[in-house]
Amino acid sequence: MGTIQIENVSFKYDQMMDNLFDSLNLKIDESWKLGLIGRNGRGKTTLLKMLLGQLKYSGQIVSNLNFYYYPQTVVNKDLLTVDVVKEITQLEDYDLWKIEVELDKLKVDQNVLQQQFSTLSPGERTKVLLAILFIDESGFQLIDEPTNHLDIEGRQIVAEYLKSKKGFIVISHDKSFLNQVIDHVISINRSDVSVYKGNFDTWQTQWELQNQTEAAEKEQLQKDISRLHETAVKRENWSRQTEAHKNRKQYHEKVHLDKGFIGTKAAKMMKKAKTAENRVNSAIDEKKTLLKNIEVEAPIQLNYEKKNHPDLFVQVENLTLRHNDIVTPEVSFEVKRNHVVALVGPNGIGKTTIFRQILGLSQPFTQEGSIRMANNLKISYLRQDNELEGTIRQLAERKQISPELVFSNLRKLGFERYLFDQPVEKMSQGQRRKVALALSLSESANLYFWDEPLNYLDVITRQQIIEAIQKQRPTMLLIDHDQDLIDAVSSVKVKLHH
Repeated sequence: MGTIQIENVSFKYDQMMDNLFDSLNLKIDESWKLGLIGRNGRGKTTLLKMLLGQLKYSGQIVSNLNFYYYPQTVVNKDLLTVDVVKEITQLEDYDLWKIEVELDKLKVDQNVLQQQFSTLSPGERTKVLLAILFIDESGFQLIDEPTNHLDIEGRQIVAEYLKSKKGFIVISHDKSFLNQVIDHVISINRSDVSVYKGNFDTWQTQWELQNQTEAAEKEQLQKDISRLHETAVKRENWSRQTEAHKNRKQYHEKVHLDKGFIGTKAAKMMKKAKTAENRVNSAIDEKKTLLKNIEVEAPIQLNYEKKNHPDLFVQVENLTLRHNDIVTPEVSFEVKRNHVVALVGPNGIGKTTIFRQILGLSQPFTQEGSIRMANNLKISYLRQDNELEGTIRQLAERKQISPELVFSNLRKLGFERYLFDQPVEKMSQGQRRKVALALSLSESANLYFWDEPLNYLDVITRQQIIEAIQKQRPTMLLIDHDQDLIDAVSSVKVKLHH
């Protein structure tokens, strides 16, 4: 039976003040189907890279397993897909049936093997690379965010596929997907790493209970600290006042007490005051060890302007867009005040194209049908891609947004302070997505166009977004493949069909 033993492993990147992992100990069985969960930037991908031997760390990782990582690097995307397969797997022609078997399980047409890899859709590329990953049945697969480029149907297909496999670690932020495919969870928390038996819901239930317990302990400790501090202050004030008065003649005449007695009593009270102060300091130190894994301390808010709202923001009637052989389905819908309208449909059907057409952005499509928008709308557009350049402060100033408001929103999203001055283009995809999201949250707007806002975002951030939308009910046009988000926040679902 294969195992992975992680023993006293510590690691940090050069720019970090504190260790990302500190004396980490884990034991993993090769039969476990593990979901790796944690805030963006907590080290999920880093942990996989350490298992692959790509990073230097202290401690040791002992295993007899062969590790395979998704997504693999495709050096030349202009090659035929079959040649990409051969290059990554070293398969000979007589063994290509192995990739065909896996592609069939993933419901991918075999003809993609004879197409250039660059011409495949993002979903097809994902499935081809996953098929490559599982050709070696003796391997242990490390799967890093396979759902980001999959639509709802594609996620279900991949979930069914992984359910048939024996053991792996998968990073995903789609809890419906995780609930179907995993039987254990590794949770990278603020101050430790824990392992749970069960699926995502099992982990979430235990995590919320732990948060409630720690919050209750914090509340009680704060009361204790307040009481101790008040007592210490009173005692110290009394002892100081007594010491100040003990030499005054009128003080002796009124109380008829011996000066030595007064001094001794004041000293005792001062000592008690110091003891109480030490108890306060000890209690404060104890407080610092609490709330060690509570992730969210303040809810996020959209900078949503409610003034001068029209009843009808956007009206789309019989809209079709054409360019060469590309034709979007005909669609009609309205975006009304405080409604969240979700455009739902498979990848490649034209949801983003419709977004851009409504926004009046340049694209080579001929329009049939009509688009009407209310006047003087303040629109915040969160694009699907993470193409951002510069520091966070520079990005905020370009959009005429307060950088401090962006920083505040980022902290609420679990963003580490040491990243504030770094170029965004050097950050991870999850960190970049949080920057883009924080900019949109901070931007004054009365209409939001959000295109796949949850891509690359951790499960805790996703829940924060859902709760913010539910609470504020902004006017929004939304594209996403996360079924939980769509079900939780949408007032209207507009389904696009081929």
